[in-house]
Formats: sequence, C-alpha cells, structure tokens
Amino acid sequence: MFALIEENGYGIRDAIYHVKKKGKGMAGMEKVDSMAMVEAMLTMYENSQGYYMWDSFAAGVAFSTMRNGESNGGNEFAELEYMNITVITSNEPYGVRDGSNPFFDGGATPKFGLKEGGVHSGHVQTGIRNSFCLVPGSNSGRCQDGYTKEVSGSEGVRVRVATSAKPNTDNSSTFDREFVKNFLKVLNLPKQTGRFSITTQFPYYREVLYKPDFMNVSRGKPVIFDMDMSPGDFVSLIYLLKAPREFLTEVTLLKCSRGFWSMAWANIASIDVVYDILHMMGRDDMPVGVGNATAWGTPTLGCTNDYAIPMGSGGFIDSDTLYGLARSLPRSPRRYTPKSSDDPEHRQPLAFEVWQSVRKQLGPGDKITVLTSGLLTNLANISLSDRDASSVIERVYVVGLIRDGGHEKGNVFTVPSNKYAEFNMFLDPLAAKTVIESNLNITLIPLTVQRKAASFGAVLEALEQTQQTPELKSVHGLCSLLKELQSKHNLYHHVA
Repeated sequence: MFALIEENGYGIRDAIYHVKKKGKGMAGMEKVDSMAMVEAMLTMYENSQGYYMWDSFAAGVAFSTMRNGESNGGNEFAELEYMNITVITSNEPYGVRDGSNPFFDGGATPKFGLKEGGVHSGHVQTGIRNSFCLVPGSNSGRCQDGYTKEVSGSEGVRVRVATSAKPNTDNSSTFDREFVKNFLKVLNLPKQTGRFSITTQFPYYREVLYKPDFMNVSRGKPVIFDMDMSPGDFVSLIYLLKAPREFLTEVTLLKCSRGFWSMAWANIASIDVVYDILHMMGRDDMPVGVGNATAWGTPTLGCTNDYAIPMGSGGFIDSDTLYGLARSLPRSPRRYTPKSSDDPEHRQPLAFEVWQSVRKQLGPGDKITVLTSGLLTNLANISLSDRDASSVIERVYVVGLIRDGGHEKGNVFTVPSNKYAEFNMFLDPLAAKTVIESNLNITLIPLTVQRKAASFGAVLEALEQTQQTPELKSVHGLCSLLKELQSKHNLYHHVA
C-alpha cells in the first residue's frame, strides 16, 4: 500500500488515515502508520461485512441438505467438501508448563488423556493483554487459542466443510449469492406467515397459546436450533419457521442463559423475545431450553474468555439491542420463569431436559438435525451426558471455525492479541474440541465462507421494497436498526 502511494507522488511526510468511527469527522479518523495498522484496518473492514447474515446462511445450508438429501442433488447454497481439522487450544512452544494451561499444570498426568508436547500442551491465553501473546512494537498478536486448523494424522477429525457460497444462478438478479435470493423469497411466502403484527394484536389481546394443527400434514424432520441469541439468530429462527412443514415440522430451541453464554450475545431477558417470535408465528408448541451460563467445565478448567464479550451501555451489547426489538413484537403468554420461582410447574426447562424430551418423542427411524450458531457448550454436554446421542443425530451444522491454513483473520475484534480466533471457538475451546472429535456427522460453515455469503446492504435495500408479511417487516425493522446503530455508535462497528 505504501509503495502504491509513493508511485502516485506522495512521500514520507504524508500520512494515510482511515475512517474508524463514522459521523465523527476528523475525530473519527485513525492514522495508518505501520503494517500492523494496515492489518487492523483490514480486519475491522472484514468484520463489518454482513455480520448478522452469517447465521441465516448456515440455516439455509442446513435446510437445503435436509430437503435434498446429502447425496441427491447436493446443496443449493454452498460447496461442501470433507477435511481433517482440529481446534487449537494452546500456543507454541508446546510442552512448556508455565502455569497457564489447566489441562497440564498441577497434575502428574495431563487431563482427558491429552498428549505431552501436542498442540494442546502449550501456553493458554489468559487475558486480553496477555504479554505472551503480544508482539513487541505491534498492535497485533500471535496467539491462536480457538483457531481451527486443517491437519493430517491422528490429531485431525474428518468433518464436512462449506468451502464457498454458491453464486446466484439468475444473471438478471441484483444479488450475487443464491442464498440471498432464496432468503428474501422465503420471508415473503404467504404460507407459515405471522399470526400478528404489533398494530393488530393489542386491541384484541388474550393470553392464548397458538399451536399448529398437524392432523393432515406429513411430519417433517425434527430440528434442534442451538443459538446464542444474537440478532442474527432471530432472523435465522424466522427463516426456519417459514420452511414448508412437510420438510421441517418441529424446531426445538436450546440457548444460553446470559451474555455470550455467559458467553452469548444476550441474556435471559432475550428468552422472552424468542417466546414472542414463536407466538407471532403461531408456534407456541415449540419447547425452549436454557443452556449453560459459562464455558463447559468452568470453574474446574478455568476458561474465562468471556472478557472478550463486547459490552453495550447497560449490559452485553446484543442484550441492549434486543430490548428494542421486543417492543415491536406481540407478547407471548410464555415467559422466562427462574428455578426459584413460586411457580415450579412452569419453570424454564434446561437444555438437557429439552433434549431428553425431544428424544423420547422420536418415532422409529426418526433422527434429529442440530444447527448450532453459537458456542458448542450445550452440544458437548449432550454428547457426554447421553453416550448414545449420536445414534439419533443425523447431522450437526456448526457456525464457526476458520479453515484457512493460517492466512484468514479471525473475528474476535475485542482481543487484538489474538487475530486468528473465531468467537464461537474462542469462548469455549474445550467444548469445540469435544464436539469436533466426537463421532457426530458435522458440517462446518466457517468464517471464510460466511464472509463471502454476506450481502447485507443489498438485502436491506430489497427488504425496504418488499414488506409483505409481518415477519419480513420484523426482519426489516431489526436490520434497519442495526445499520443505523453502526453509523452512529462505534460499539456497533462490527455490524454491516
């Protein structure tokens, strides 16, 4: 970049600036005076592309495979191939015990049968400014905790990975990806449309639960959607609820109990937003389970990476955002009820309790499809608590990880000392390792492909022109709010 500028007549006394905070004038400009600053600028730009469309793209890939089968016709939205990967949980040099690694330190033998000198035996990042991870004289870091690497040999696990988002087959369309065209079409379908809009419900509001009649409908496949309750997850939920019921009848929701799962982008109040969306769509029959409030194994293993969660003005950033969304939705009679409540009969079910209930209701030959858009804590807990879980799980779709061989930047924008990690893996790397190394059939939707599938600006423009259903209006309102917040507040710079 500097060489190109010199070719155009500028010299060493000239400076390069980029817009870090929009709407702030010169105060929002940041000087680019080193290669480290160039990398930081490019990372910020990459993390701003289509952020809340990633989960919806993964839902589309999962649904396409469920509808078409794994071998009949392929996937409409993504190219898929098998790779051998592992989740890195420590940093080189391996085998050196410095007190940071709870798997190896403090015991005669490593925990979980891990290998001395292996990729999990090195230094574990202990904080946002961990000196081990910082590169002297640079704003970037070298740690790779939570990074996914393609490997060979016994450390690798064979997993199906989405390698690219398929281009739009309609050359006359303004969208460059096939999924985006389908996404807008599905939201505008008159079938499975929302029962209410906020303007029509309240004059006639009654505490009534609305459940679909499946008497004359062929039962579709059961799906468990394990979400971290970011705004993108709510868009994905609406997209799944619009699917034809002969393909997808039952959706069970597992979710974190607070911020990014302590560690999710939202908190328990956001569960009420889920209930409201299900009520709007006439699906009060769907169970909702609350998962772990911390990373898997905490505090025993000491995984406290929740310091990386971006904060809003009063809590975790997405909690603040979703409070506004809740005001535009119809109110469901179902609400979050804590365990200590005086109404134990209606206590909020736990994720594993919901899993057990869904499994008991399976018919002969039925299998469950699992879609995870956040941390893998719930799924790790299920796979270890129910040793036979893999026998009833057809496939797991995982949003996260990075498949590039060390060149792809991560998206943990709050931790500059770790430029390679992906959020869902970084916040609970042990759960990710447990799931990836299990005998589950897994399809990955890695960060590389998520970025290629993003068309946030084009989607928002199309939403403004085609508001025909209550659910499409809800999606448009949420996306418009996110765009406005991104232009006015630096806290939302990661949003498209």
